Amino acid sequence: MSEFALELAGLEKCYNRGKPSEVSVLHGATLEVKRGEVVALVAPSGAGKSTLLHIAGLLDTPDEGSVALGGRNMVGLGDKARTEARRGEVGFIYQFHHLLPEFTALENVVIPQLANGVPKAQAEARAMELLHKVGVAARAEHRPAALSGGEQQRVAFCRALANKPRLLLADEPTGNLDPATSDQVFAALMVLVRETGLAALIATHNMELAARMDRVVRLDKGRVVLA
Repeated sequence: MSEFALELAGLEKCYNRGKPSEVSVLHGATLEVKRGEVVALVAPSGAGKSTLLHIAGLLDTPDEGSVALGGRNMVGLGDKARTEARRGEVGFIYQFHHLLPEFTALENVVIPQLANGVPKAQAEARAMELLHKVGVAARAEHRPAALSGGEQQRVAFCRALANKPRLLLADEPTGNLDPATSDQVFAALMVLVRETGLAALIATHNMELAARMDRVVRLDKGRVVLA
């Protein structure tokens, strides 16, 4: 088994390829993230962070290059295989929580497990365990509208980790929070990541948070370089 949870090699991505409006985003981008490693990805808006994360998470495909999760090459897989790999191998966190408003915090963490074939009782136990670890177990029966912004994002973290992925991808996970709440929420995220031992690639503009991760890289003219 590969020591790397994520291996990106020679990624090329260009939008409107071959047209006058062509926009080239990634140019040979290469990055490896080890199991248990937390890597910060920093770059200005529009530099391609989201594109890189979407390719790493199998939401988009590169024009050239390879994407491997746990040593398995994902390029060339059919839609069904990519969906299965994404559901079981990758957890996503975004700047906005995107919780389902009609369901409780507990249900929001249970639903992705049910979609992955986990029995309901087992899914609920896993959900409560995660909610407890980030300090919102007492709010398990509340719907998102009754939760604070920080609480909503903690539930989103739990949802991302519900299916025990090997890789966590986060795009500005605290960018919509005030500084004090951001610090608390980031600390909760790091507890989850460290306890589960998964790899994490976290895009952020916050250099103070980036400095608390294991390694910081940045995108420079479409390539991944050390910050």
